[in-house]
Amino acid sequence: MITQKQVEDAMYRIYRDAVIELPEDVTLALKMAYENEDNETARLNLGTVLKNIEAAHENGIPMCQDTGLPIVFVKLGDVQVENLYQGIMKGVEMATHEVPLRPNVVDPLTRENTGTNTGKGIPQVDVELVDGDYLELTVFPKGFGSENNNALKMGLPGEGVEGIKNFVLEIVQSAGGKPCPPTRIGVGIGGSSDMALKLAKKALLRSVKDKNPDERLSNLEDELLEAVNATGIGPMGLGGKTTALDVKVEMVDTHTAGLPIGICIQCWAARHKSIVLRDE
Repeated sequence: MITQKQVEDAMYRIYRDAVIELPEDVTLALKMAYENEDNETARLNLGTVLKNIEAAHENGIPMCQDTGLPIVFVKLGDVQVENLYQGIMKGVEMATHEVPLRPNVVDPLTRENTGTNTGKGIPQVDVELVDGDYLELTVFPKGFGSENNNALKMGLPGEGVEGIKNFVLEIVQSAGGKPCPPTRIGVGIGGSSDMALKLAKKALLRSVKDKNPDERLSNLEDELLEAVNATGIGPMGLGGKTTALDVKVEMVDTHTAGLPIGICIQCWAARHKSIVLRDE
C-alpha cells in the first residue's frame, strides 16, 4: 500500500520544487523570446524575468510572491492508497509552513484566511483513472493574476473554428498585461462548460514544444499563437514580439447543440511538477 505519509512527503516535495524551479521548457522559451526580441522595453522585462528565475534557483525561494491556489491532478492506477486526500492536504500544509508559501486560501464571502492553503474543497483535486500500477501526483500552483483572466463561452455550433479564434483573441486583448505576459494559453473545446475549462487547464501541463497529435489542433495552436503574438501586447503588456510562449488546445466531443470553449491563461511563471509513486 502507498501510505498517507508517502503521499504527504511527495506532495510537499513537488509543491516546494514547483514554486522554486520553473520547468526547463518554459525557461528555454523565455530565453528564446529574449534573444529574438528587438524592443528595448520588452528585452528589459524578459531579462528581469530571467534574473528572477535564476535568483529563485540560487536562493531556494519561490519565484513569485503568489505561490498559487493548490490544484492537484491525480492519475490513479491499480494501487491501494491510504487516505489519498488527507495525504495531499497534509502535504500542502507542510509546504505552506516550511517552504514557506504565501497563505492564499480564504472564505470567499468573509475573506477569512485559513492560514494553511487548505480549506473547504481546497486543495482542488482532479482524479483520472488510468491503467497501470502507479499513482501520479501533479501540482499546478495557479496564481490569480492570470486565473482572473480565464474565460468560458458556450458558443453556437455555427461559430466553428473562426469563432474559437475570435474568442481567444478577444480574451487575450481584454487581459492585456494583467496576467504578466508572456503567457501560456490553454484552450479547451467541447464537452460541457466545466469540462471545457478543465481541458484548458490540463492543456498547460504539456511541454511548450509538444505538438498535438491531432493535425487539426496542432495547426490551430500554431495559428492562435501567431495571432496572439501579432497583437503586440508583449512582455508585461508593454509591447514586444512575445505575448504568449505557446498555445495548447485540447478537445473532446460535445453535444450537437453547442460549442463550449474554455480559456485558461497562465503567467510566465508556468509552474507545475509531477511525481510517480508505486505500491512496492
